[in-house]
Amino acid sequence: MRTIDWVDGAVEIIDQTALPDTTRILRLSTVEELVAAVRRLAVRGAPAIGVAGGLGVALAARQFADDPDGLADAVELIRTARPTAVNLARCVRRVAGRLPDGPEAVLAEALRIRDEEIASAERMGRLGADLIASLCGERPRLLTHCNTGALATVTGGTALAVAFELHRRRALAGMVASETRPLLQGARLTAWELGRAGIPYRVAVDGAGPFLMARGEVDAVILGADRICANGDVVNKVGTYAHALGARAAGIPFVVVAPESTVDLDTPSGDAVEIEDRGAAEVTSLLGAACAPGDADAVNPAFDVTPHSLVTAIVTDQRVVRLDRGEGLGAYRPA
Repeated sequence: MRTIDWVDGAVEIIDQTALPDTTRILRLSTVEELVAAVRRLAVRGAPAIGVAGGLGVALAARQFADDPDGLADAVELIRTARPTAVNLARCVRRVAGRLPDGPEAVLAEALRIRDEEIASAERMGRLGADLIASLCGERPRLLTHCNTGALATVTGGTALAVAFELHRRRALAGMVASETRPLLQGARLTAWELGRAGIPYRVAVDGAGPFLMARGEVDAVILGADRICANGDVVNKVGTYAHALGARAAGIPFVVVAPESTVDLDTPSGDAVEIEDRGAAEVTSLLGAACAPGDADAVNPAFDVTPHSLVTAIVTDQRVVRLDRGEGLGAYRPA
């Protein structure tokens, strides 16, 4: 099952807001429907929303075939649907570059991005599994944060692709999935994927991760990224920074797995990244039920920035960069 795909003239996605209770497929036939799905996190994860952006431009090319101004507005609406992950804007720009060639050329470019992400997941799984084996030895116990499986990509995943590959090699002891407040992507989505794969796992509250590391229950932290800056700073789901600090204090590896499309050499550091704030309601309620006083305000950054100095290595579909050895990202620029 693919998280997102083009089916008979529309975009079909697994509605991630319905999991784990219901596996619901949404059919998105207009730009407005697609943008709404991105904003409410029915489709989420940097690679997946990049694919959504590309397919959204294909929808726009059909929906506004005779309306150049409407087409331009639609493309901009898709590009800015969420601001932090670099993949969305990058894929929209790439596919929009084919608009002068007609709707079929636009769709072909969007489908190329989809296929590239599928192949990318396979390569990240292999490279990451080899690295974790070299860092941790046999059958490590890993902690992950948020969701980085097939639901965040198209198939396979990023960091969870590494876990799936280790499991296939019979070289993984088990996983800890942090719950990932406020929307519980770890508890709802990662646990669902790990269970389907037959991987032993435990769900932990976000704040427990560093303590589990400190008492020797975790051998490495492995997670994804929504943007990797030129200096190696990692922008990822809020809570990532705390896990990085815990890993450094415990002396265990902290490994980031993301496709090359997430590496943004044009952004010098995390200080230059716009961090999306999703408003108070997600924090003051839990699965639709109030969990704070009615007049409570909240701050809700969807992402945080982990300094490169806390990152052991970055694994992409093309390479492994050992930041702990002084290696940098800038020597490589994908075509």
